[in-house]
Amino acid sequence: MPVSAILTDIEGTTSSISFVKDVLFPYARRALPGFVRDHRNDPEVRRWLDVVATEHGSICSDDVIVETLQGWIDQDRKHTALKALQGMIWQAGYRDADFTAHIYPDAAPALRDWHARGYPLYVYSSGSVPAQKLFFGHSDAGDLTPLFSDWFDTEVGGKREADSYRVISGRIGVPANAILFLSDVVEELDAARETGLQTRLIDRLDDYPQPREGEAAHGHARVASFADIALPD
Repeated sequence: MPVSAILTDIEGTTSSISFVKDVLFPYARRALPGFVRDHRNDPEVRRWLDVVATEHGSICSDDVIVETLQGWIDQDRKHTALKALQGMIWQAGYRDADFTAHIYPDAAPALRDWHARGYPLYVYSSGSVPAQKLFFGHSDAGDLTPLFSDWFDTEVGGKREADSYRVISGRIGVPANAILFLSDVVEELDAARETGLQTRLIDRLDDYPQPREGEAAHGHARVASFADIALPD
């Protein structure tokens, strides 16, 4: 089946795992106490703080909520409330040019080429949609947001759940088997394939020093770079 649309992960796929873990997560962890103190009464911030409080037995102290969120950062927990709040914090960091988002040198040219050739591009990441837009809007390669047609986060479901890809393919509006999903996580690719999506395992040496081949790839076609993905004109 020809590819009609491309869906890509971010961390470990377009961008290094280390940037998120070594730059973004520590920045958010340090900034959380002051951010909550300054913005606790903003409706959108309050909404997510209250989600955390309710899930943990009606926590009544914002300081305890902050400690809970910092613990989730340390655990790399994929919680929607945490991702939303991190995105708000990162917005200030990008705005103030405290950092730019890492993009692998092969990823940006490929994304631009696919877009120019008429392939609609979509993002699916555990990071919130606002965080995704900030990431690609302030990348090492410049503002890449115009390349993408839509964005998906864990509000459509977990990335290792087949139903999430059914929702995404429905929103994209093309048959599942016409969507190519790019990810570095084999279990995510398994879930996408269960729904009918085409898959590529992005297996970058910088992130995975031991190549994942054979059984380790679960039968997914493996590439080490976006430059190795051949798409017809």
